Amino acid sequence: MTASPATHPLQRVDGVPECTLGDALASRLPDRSAAAPWQTRVQAVMWFHPAADGAAELLPPRLRGERTIPLTIGAFIRYLDTPVGPYSEVLAAPVLLARTPLPASVVPFIAVDSLPSIHGGRANWALPKTLAAFEWTAAPPQLGEGPFSVRGEGTHGPSAWSVAATVSPRRRRLPIRFPLRDVQLTPDERELDIPIFVSGRAQLASAEISSSGPSLPAWLLPGRHRALVLPQARMTFGAPR
Repeated sequence: MTASPATHPLQRVDGVPECTLGDALASRLPDRSAAAPWQTRVQAVMWFHPAADGAAELLPPRLRGERTIPLTIGAFIRYLDTPVGPYSEVLAAPVLLARTPLPASVVPFIAVDSLPSIHGGRANWALPKTLAAFEWTAAPPQLGEGPFSVRGEGTHGPSAWSVAATVSPRRRRLPIRFPLRDVQLTPDERELDIPIFVSGRAQLASAEISSSGPSLPAWLLPGRHRALVLPQARMTFGAPR
């Protein structure tokens, strides 16, 4: 995890090196954004693989003593409708916290192509969002036709990074409705327990993933992984508890 002098309060939200929020980008953030909860419409692909050795070390120090489930989750998401407008997102959680009644992700890597989303993610949920450029094969993306990719804004700097995916979904679409849970820590170590709910249709799939950057290749592993495509879904990001 990174730590650097902050000139903007939201720069203190911590993440992996790829999510460092530099002074120039922080100065471009809006003064405010929509408060939680956010109701959204999305298209997405989520992939899963066994966690790499040492992946749990990416958790905040306060959470590293907890029992974990050694599963890494990544996702590309296209938000078609949100309180701050449409935008694209990539995120990953290195392991899950083995909490009951529902395991929880912790997200140290997340990037979007929307300044209001960066502000909202950091202010509402302590998500270390940064800015990136996305390339989709269609608009809106047909997630089975990849590849599609994202590259960090600072492509010539020390924190340059990228993630790419080619997705092969099965034809059958199944109805889904399920809760998710994310836990983030604020800069003052306050724990935010974030309820998320997903409903829509999904397809089983496989995804060929590649990544580059200071930390990503060591834990967001390249290769072919099991995946789930959501060609149409609704997601609710609740107010933290």
